[in-house]
Amino acid sequence: MSWERVKQYFNEHNIPNEIILLQESSATVELAAKALGREPGEIAKSLALRLKDGKTIILVVCGTARIDNRKYKDTFQCKAQMLSFEDTLAATGHPVGGVCPFALPDEIEVYLDESLKRYSAVYPAAGTGNSAVRFSIPELENATKG
Repeated sequence: MSWERVKQYFNEHNIPNEIILLQESSATVELAAKALGREPGEIAKSLALRLKDGKTIILVVCGTARIDNRKYKDTFQCKAQMLSFEDTLAATGHPVGGVCPFALPDEIEVYLDESLKRYSAVYPAAGTGNSAVRFSIPELENATKG
C-alpha cells in the first residue's frame, strides 16, 4: 500500500506525524473534509503537473484554491498540465486521490502554495484515497523541502 511507503518515508526522515487511516474515502477535498471534520480549505490538495520539459512536479494548495493560470505560467514558463490518471500513478507512485508530497521519486520537486498559509495546520493525503496526516505549515515545509 502506498500509505506504508509514506510511513516508511516518515520513519526514515524522523517525521513524527501520525497517518490517519479512514474508513471512508478522502479522495476529494469534500470527502476528506467531511471524513476529518475539517473545513475544505484545511485539506492540502497535491496536484501532479507536467512542465514543458517533461518534468513532473507536485503543487500543494489549500483545498479551496484554484490554479491562477497567469501566476503559474509566470513561475513555470508553461501552462498548467495535469497528469492523466495512469501517468500520475506511474510518475508519483501514488494513485489519484492519494497523491501526496511524501515518498516521491527523487526527481520530483514539491512546491507549496501561499494559500496554505491561511491555516495553522493542513491535512494532505498520505498515499491512498482514505488517508491523511496533519501538518503545521512549518512542519510541512520541513517534511517536503517544498
